Amino acid sequence: MRRLIALLGLPLVLIAAGCAPAGSGRVAGGGSSGDGADHRWEAFEQRAVEVAEGWRPAAAWSTGYVPLEAPTVLVGDPGFTAETEQAFLAGWYRDQVELPSARPADGAIRFPDGTLTVPLVSAAEAYRQLDQGDPPPCEGRPRQPRPTVEPGPDGSVSSPVTSACIPLTVTAVKLGSAEVRTSRGVAAVPAWLFTVAELTAPVARVAVAPQSVTPLPEPTAPARPGPDGVVGAQHVQTVDGAKLTYALGVGACDTGTTPLVQEHDNAVVVGGGVVRATGACIDLLKMEPVTVTLKAPLGARPVLDVLTGRVLTQQRR
Repeated sequence: MRRLIALLGLPLVLIAAGCAPAGSGRVAGGGSSGDGADHRWEAFEQRAVEVAEGWRPAAAWSTGYVPLEAPTVLVGDPGFTAETEQAFLAGWYRDQVELPSARPADGAIRFPDGTLTVPLVSAAEAYRQLDQGDPPPCEGRPRQPRPTVEPGPDGSVSSPVTSACIPLTVTAVKLGSAEVRTSRGVAAVPAWLFTVAELTAPVARVAVAPQSVTPLPEPTAPARPGPDGVVGAQHVQTVDGAKLTYALGVGACDTGTTPLVQEHDNAVVVGGGVVRATGACIDLLKMEPVTVTLKAPLGARPVLDVLTGRVLTQQRR
């Protein structure tokens, strides 16, 4: 059966994970036995060690621009409604301002460990990347006529009404910067800031030219299937110093979700433990956010999924 994905807002599971000495990388969330370890998740720990040991990024990881989140970010609180959030996530825009097509001079990305000069795209090009098309008809939006013709040679035209979702209206644009999580920590990245009539904060589109963006490295993970009862992480939600919130992909009938994390000097490996349902259950994957507290702030360390070994990117909303 084809697996379906649903994004469900579920309560956060909070945990302050215990940590081993720096460099040992032995950290796991969940309950504990008499010796301080939860032996249910030993398979997670073993696999996490293999994932961390296999992490070998190229030189560009520490010298180039490797973004760890989408190139469209919000600068401040947007004051979303349900409709405007839907439009932002879908990329529905309309422009009401002239968008310069000339490329500006090179800009500088400011990392915690230095700067990198990169070519930039024009405002017009950034808008083309931002805009994902017109919204489709949907319930609850301003109603618009759609002519229909009755069959027959003298068919009459009628105009039943349909509804349409709203786009976001761009009223101004300027070149500025936005904070973006990268492989070298949070950086100030040149970005085109689009003023949107329906929002209280600008929408930023990273202005770095595509040829200067280094893609994420290929994941490295054990070839064998993941341990039974261990689920993978889908993406990072928030990073606040040592507090890390990420989304687990769990089955619709899984219970007892336990966040699992193993901390290393050069990477943090995450996943989750669940109790599988024994009876029949719908084949549905749901997103369940969990929070762990690391021994030290995450900094520039990548967050790796224990099942696939891939670098998890951040999705702010």
